[in-house]
Amino acid sequence: MKRGFYTIMTAQFFSSLADNALFVAAVELLRPHDPTGWQRAALVPMFALFYVILAPFVGAFADAHAKGRVMFVSNAIKAVGCLMMLWGGHPLAAYAIVGLGAAAYSPAKYGILTELLPPSQLVKANGWIEGLTITSIILGVVLGGWLIGPQVSPWLLRLSPPGIHTGAQAAIACLILVYLLAAWFNTRIPQTGVALRPMPRNWLLLLPDFYDCNRTLWRDRLGQISLATTTLFWGVSGNLRYIVLAWAAAALGYSTSQASSLVGVVAIGTAAGAIAASLHMHLDRATRVMPLGILMGLLVVLMNWIDHFWVATPFLIALGAIGGFLVVPMNALLQHRGHMLMGAGRSIAVQNFNEQAAILALGMGYSAATGWGVSAFAAITGFGLLVAAAMAAIQVWHRHNERHHGDELRRLLALARDEQPH
Repeated sequence: MKRGFYTIMTAQFFSSLADNALFVAAVELLRPHDPTGWQRAALVPMFALFYVILAPFVGAFADAHAKGRVMFVSNAIKAVGCLMMLWGGHPLAAYAIVGLGAAAYSPAKYGILTELLPPSQLVKANGWIEGLTITSIILGVVLGGWLIGPQVSPWLLRLSPPGIHTGAQAAIACLILVYLLAAWFNTRIPQTGVALRPMPRNWLLLLPDFYDCNRTLWRDRLGQISLATTTLFWGVSGNLRYIVLAWAAAALGYSTSQASSLVGVVAIGTAAGAIAASLHMHLDRATRVMPLGILMGLLVVLMNWIDHFWVATPFLIALGAIGGFLVVPMNALLQHRGHMLMGAGRSIAVQNFNEQAAILALGMGYSAATGWGVSAFAAITGFGLLVAAAMAAIQVWHRHNERHHGDELRRLLALARDEQPH
């Protein structure tokens, strides 16, 4: 890997670390004012909101500027969202601003990989970036739980400036420093030398371009399958992060600080699966992992029969490992097809739009159901059956493509195979 790759990894680690610790702190910040829990559940779709709204623009913006600079600005926006939480803004609105920064960050983060590295290293690079991201998820949720916990929170309150009155606020103040550290590493990312694609003066002209990119990727025989798979995976996984917290409270009687460790347990398994996929999978074999999605959905339903930490831990590790092994090759295949068809930034924006739209839709549904009194157990059952059924439908879709468009699929897979190291 080139030297700049490790700078990108370091910046991504600290940015993701703060993102995940902030989620735990925001849940705790809302707890005293949210008796039904619907606002805490709404944190997930609020984070996804700007991913969906700005999807036609952020990819082109990333392609028009040095991606290291885009990532720097994005982390600064996240820090502003944290300040809004501390200065009296509604936590849901402030968390949406953090999501705005994340929406701008993502196309640059993934797009720079295709600029810096050859296609033959994309699966390996995705394994590294996903593995490191999930390591930051593990440490981030642990850090968030630790900062709001009874051992650290009183100490932070004694050190905090005036205006900080709760442990959650003190934790958020600490996380601003982490975002600023990530922003500093963004300034150290080297130029890739890839020609920039200027944005039009009238940004509305990007709407038909984004529509065409979205349609192009959905019509591609490999792009449509990988996009459908990653959309479903992240739509469910994005909301499962909060559902695990709600489930741990209902099934195990855990507080937010205690339950955050189980989110980290899932991430441990996902990291292991991601690393294994990066070592053993290639682009031309990516579609072979789809049956794992069906298995993952069925395993989610089994969470309802788990009521002990020592049973939950290995189960959640296995669940995460299956998800990690599924998403890494499919994500790399999607990046490859998107880069070939329309450019890195635009393809990542299309991917984010679809994935975050799924998170937004499922999250709004879960938040509404929580307000109506639906239990965490019922929500877990619904999510598990949904992912199993949807993955089965995607696999049938791919089999249909193989029967009716076999020559085209073989040509596309041969192209991916030729770009692998020999």
